[in-house]
Amino acid sequence: MAIKRKYDDGCAAAHALDLVGDRWALLIVRELLLGPKRFTALRSSLPSISPNVLTQRLNDLEAASVLKRRRLPPPAEVWVYELTDWGRELEPVILQLARWGVRSPAFLRGAPLGVDALLLSFKSMVVPERAKGCELSLELAFDQEIFHVALRRGRLDIGRGASNRPQAKIATDTATLLRLAYGKAPLDQAIESGRLRYTGQKAAIQEFLDLFALPETADACDSGASAATTTQSR
Repeated sequence: MAIKRKYDDGCAAAHALDLVGDRWALLIVRELLLGPKRFTALRSSLPSISPNVLTQRLNDLEAASVLKRRRLPPPAEVWVYELTDWGRELEPVILQLARWGVRSPAFLRGAPLGVDALLLSFKSMVVPERAKGCELSLELAFDQEIFHVALRRGRLDIGRGASNRPQAKIATDTATLLRLAYGKAPLDQAIESGRLRYTGQKAAIQEFLDLFALPETADACDSGASAATTTQSR
């Protein structure tokens, strides 16, 4: 087994990287932010990771108190991994990393996303002005995975499990939802093609899709700022 390297730096940020800075560590945390998962589900969500590396990262994160392993009660009676309360405090870090990363000129927008990655992106890409005063309750289904979505007082909450009395229930795939939310593809077109099925209020679905927008890439923002500075200096 390879020796785990440390930064040997007194900065708390360096210590944090000692705990979650290894490759795959933060992506494992990302996959657990919306609720517990079995080992096989984590492997399915992160297909490029080997079983041995996943096992090692899970052990490291458990030893660091970032996550824990527990057995679900009957009738499931299976072992799952879930974040500790302290581990869940990494959510704003991951959301901010996503918002920072999407502005990279090298980032390929529109690339395929896993279910958890897409739903978490909604939490980082929601436009506060659009969410203000809006209240929504939806249920999203991707094959066998079901998630509840609630927007109240400007806060977007998403988690595994059914929603209590949702305004609408949606069954779709990640590619379709990605195009609807960020590419602003027509909702009616997705419904007519069968790529999205729903019950309940279609207006609530559209209101949800309208909440999100991707920020400009960093080069576009910097070019605009440079042009403005040049104009002002003349």
